[in-house]
Amino acid sequence: MVKYDYDVLYIGAGHATFDGGAPLAKTGVKVGVIESGLIGGTCPNRGCNAKITLDEPVKMVREAERMSDIFEGDLKLDWTKNVEHKQEIIENLPQDLTERLESNGATIIRGHATFKNNHTVIVDNVGEVTAEKIVIATGLRPHRLNIAGTELAHDSEEFMNLKQLPEHITIVGSGYIGMEFATMANAAGAQVTVMLHSDKVLRDFYQPYVKMVVDDLKKRGVTFVENSRVQSFEKVGANYQVNYGDNQQLTTDWILDATGRIPNIDKLGLDNVGVKYDKTGVFVNNYLQTNIENIYAAGDVVSNNLPKVTPAAYFESKYLMKLFSGQTTEPIDMPVIPAVVFTSPRIAKAGVSVEEAKTKDYQISENDLANYWYYKVDKEPIAQSKQIHDKDGHLLGVTEISDQAQDAVNALLPAIEFKLDPEQIGRLTSLFPTIGYAAWHRA
Repeated sequence: MVKYDYDVLYIGAGHATFDGGAPLAKTGVKVGVIESGLIGGTCPNRGCNAKITLDEPVKMVREAERMSDIFEGDLKLDWTKNVEHKQEIIENLPQDLTERLESNGATIIRGHATFKNNHTVIVDNVGEVTAEKIVIATGLRPHRLNIAGTELAHDSEEFMNLKQLPEHITIVGSGYIGMEFATMANAAGAQVTVMLHSDKVLRDFYQPYVKMVVDDLKKRGVTFVENSRVQSFEKVGANYQVNYGDNQQLTTDWILDATGRIPNIDKLGLDNVGVKYDKTGVFVNNYLQTNIENIYAAGDVVSNNLPKVTPAAYFESKYLMKLFSGQTTEPIDMPVIPAVVFTSPRIAKAGVSVEEAKTKDYQISENDLANYWYYKVDKEPIAQSKQIHDKDGHLLGVTEISDQAQDAVNALLPAIEFKLDPEQIGRLTSLFPTIGYAAWHRA
């Protein structure tokens, strides 16, 4: 019988690894984790945790603005102090996650891994490491435009580390990152121009709600350039020039390339072992197993139609823990995965979309939340939701735009996931007054 260094070896140390890898090691399975960067990967270090910390003062400024007739004095966001606070929040997370893994028995191996064969990887400065099972959990990295001067642009991590906010920021891209950072920069006092690839913003969200967000940002001074066809970036004196469209130019102080994120797989040596993949990620079956029997993949690096969000990676990591520890032999059964964009207001969704509901025999109800008393407490001017029910009254999906959209959708997730009927929903008596109570009484 072949003896390997590890029973399970994870490549990458983000949510797709540590959420399941730590409890897996605790069961006695010998677990190794290879990571060349910060333990925790994108979300804790340069993604979700950092972003929501930077956004909290933005939300407060917006609320104070709406309630200015009650407050005295102006509330101004200090970007430098905001970034310092963000760093205070996230700086200990890699060590905390390291301790979580190691205290449960996992071994952390520092370096970059490349497959030699289906049971062996070569790690920089370490050498060969072997395992019975290997999990690819390398996530996504920022996409970079393939144009002249692309090196002059910056990525999302660099934006969140800006100690001084430039006077004018140009954002290329209008997905999650582009719109969230446009909101932050605008609230902190920067001039912002958003360059769109097409004429759509946040294409995965309900477009009438997206338009409300865009219209509000336009009123606040954000400029949107549709079908921009960005061609190159140049350094011109102390500034930068974005060349786009039909021989058009834009002068700016700083450029953010927010054109998406791509699977972090090109230096793994997947071709050495024949793992199948394409530009969307690694192909897996219903057991998160690749076409190579002992190699698995989890999290954002997987090619699927799920939102590339932390809850999906968390659930997949927990599933592999159960599979590898013998707690299940069943295929993965993914729950409803919600999604939210942290603009002001937010847009959140879960379950059946409005677009899908229109093609089926479902009931779509609309709620004007701005006139609901709880949303009047903080004077929200933009607040609406749409809920989708089947003919028997089961809640199938929801999408909401409001400052509290993420909490409202979270409250409704159990009804969607467990297909609660109206009588069961009626037995759920949330705390009052809370957004959960307000959400349930619309379900």
